[in-house]
Amino acid sequence: MENPVMKTTLTYREALKQGLREALQNDQDVFLMGEDVGRYGGAFAVSKGLLQEFGEERIMDVPLSEAGFVGAGIGAAMAGMKPIVEVMTVNFSLLAMDQIVNNAATLQHMSGGQLHVPFVIRMGSGIGRQLGAQHSHSWESFYAHIPGLIVLSAGTHEDARGMLRLALQSPDPVVLFEYTVMLNLEKELDIDAEIVDISKAKVLRKGKDITIITYGTGVYKSLEAATELATVGIDAEVIDLRILRPLDDFTYLTSVAKTHRVIIVEDAWRSVSISSEVSSRIMEKKFYDLDAPVQRLCGVEVPIPYPAHLEEAAVPQKQDIVNAIKKMLGHE
Repeated sequence: MENPVMKTTLTYREALKQGLREALQNDQDVFLMGEDVGRYGGAFAVSKGLLQEFGEERIMDVPLSEAGFVGAGIGAAMAGMKPIVEVMTVNFSLLAMDQIVNNAATLQHMSGGQLHVPFVIRMGSGIGRQLGAQHSHSWESFYAHIPGLIVLSAGTHEDARGMLRLALQSPDPVVLFEYTVMLNLEKELDIDAEIVDISKAKVLRKGKDITIITYGTGVYKSLEAATELATVGIDAEVIDLRILRPLDDFTYLTSVAKTHRVIIVEDAWRSVSISSEVSSRIMEKKFYDLDAPVQRLCGVEVPIPYPAHLEEAAVPQKQDIVNAIKKMLGHE
């Protein structure tokens, strides 16, 4: 008789912390640096307690200078260390754009392959905690545009716990997006963490009538929408892109060829986005497999408002996904 799989219930925050702790335990060259990650325990309490566990040399508070400490992380990576650099919110990362785009992403190319920058930048992203227009946006497309970077999106608890370990094995710089609105969301996971694959998108729910392509905070909303749609006879397949650069075309194109209809869901603004890129690739490569135009459900193109009801209205919610798919399939 096989041993039963042991389960535990974790919040998304706890899953992130488990991933951090495991990375620090497994490799003495790994260290965490960022604003308030040590004594304060992280702006979102993800690193709370790690300073006491690993000490100041491996959990490093830094001055409020994103360009400065991201640059220090690049230097440490080039010197053989494996830094995890935490940028509190994606909005703050704009202050470090020069270091990320002009240094981290280009040094391997400019050195003829002699230099590598094996570090991970963790960024809090997404909308939904009333943090206002300077602390809450979904800007994954900014970084997915840049050759030389690997861009990951932890849209599930499994990936929140497991992506970091694999990202640290990359010889290239990795941008890892984590989602602050999901921090208190609980899910049941296996106690023994399985190794996640950071090279492929993932089919989270199989279906035959329509493909929902999403990432980040759109994942659980899309899964809930698919469950509701099943009650009216619509069988939706849900794909979490997970890797935003390089995109895994094979997985979602295979799904589109099967279902012949597709909707792409993301919190980010519609213009020049992940969804516009994926839509373009589908039209270029699977046009004759489509029974209807590709549809996109994206964030409203405004700076993210502070009031909760407006913030919620600014990004797609479960019912928006349900209504859009019903309309596409004539179930209004």
